[in-house]
Amino acid sequence: MKRTVGRLSVGVALICAALGLTPQLVLGAELQIGTGSRVGVYFQVGRAICRSLERAEPGFSCESLSTPGSLANLRALRSGALRVAVAQSDWHFHALRGGRNFEAAGPDPSLRSLFSVHSEPFTVVARREAGISRFQQLKGRRVNIGNPGSGQRGTMEVLMQALGWTKDDFLLANELPADQQSLALCHDRIDAMVYTVGHPNASVAKAAGLCDAVLVTVDGPEVDRLVAENPFYAYAEVPSGVYPGMDEPVRSFGVKATVVASTGLDEDTAYRLVRAVFERLDEFRDLHPAFGALTPERMISDGLSAPLHPGALRYYREKGWITN
Repeated sequence: MKRTVGRLSVGVALICAALGLTPQLVLGAELQIGTGSRVGVYFQVGRAICRSLERAEPGFSCESLSTPGSLANLRALRSGALRVAVAQSDWHFHALRGGRNFEAAGPDPSLRSLFSVHSEPFTVVARREAGISRFQQLKGRRVNIGNPGSGQRGTMEVLMQALGWTKDDFLLANELPADQQSLALCHDRIDAMVYTVGHPNASVAKAAGLCDAVLVTVDGPEVDRLVAENPFYAYAEVPSGVYPGMDEPVRSFGVKATVVASTGLDEDTAYRLVRAVFERLDEFRDLHPAFGALTPERMISDGLSAPLHPGALRYYREKGWITN
């Protein structure tokens, strides 16, 4: 028995090391939710879900895991290292179909949807003195393009491809994770950083507050084409007044954050999870400003490419939100 447990622990450790997860956490709670950087909204989504579950069921243990982001989470779901995760709607779409960044693995028939959460504009933040006002002006600059495996890196690569750019088009292409990029910007190690995130966001607020950084418009024919050709993209904007010195809304495009699972999540646990969230939705909304506009109608439909998990579907049918 000890030998079997040892082999299992080594196997989980290897999977987790490859995905940037922490084995102790993965082995330590009844439910683990893969999220993203601790300074990002995904981590707060995981914490909000865990809080809802633990309030609904005292004694239930749930962990919000900090991970490299959407792509890593979706791969961890497929491998069995995770059963629940948060992912951008575009990578959710591609993972299901074996599309961009998932070609080698092929389609993932085990992927299931639970619900969607907030909108996430693709956000570019620049040093004010760099004089950057539009995305196209990043060419030839020092830019943090995001760490491999993150949703922000994936979206940045999509936009770069649409423009015909490679990393060689930047003076410097850094690959810092989200929780390190604001300080790099303020210390003048980069001119701009990118983030696909809900707002307000602590990392963006830090850059705006500490070093008078500005948000950059992301538009043009390349963006128009991406929105027209991909059902998971939509025009978006960061509202005025969200950050210091931001007097006008900033145009961009974006995705939805989605909470996804694998068929490895049993029906009863999925049912309890969605019931805990939706029966405490007012409390959930209060946990972060990005959650303020959430409604059941949008959460059970927007950005969900994979089939609904049977446990989620059972709850939605009980509520009369889905009738088929």
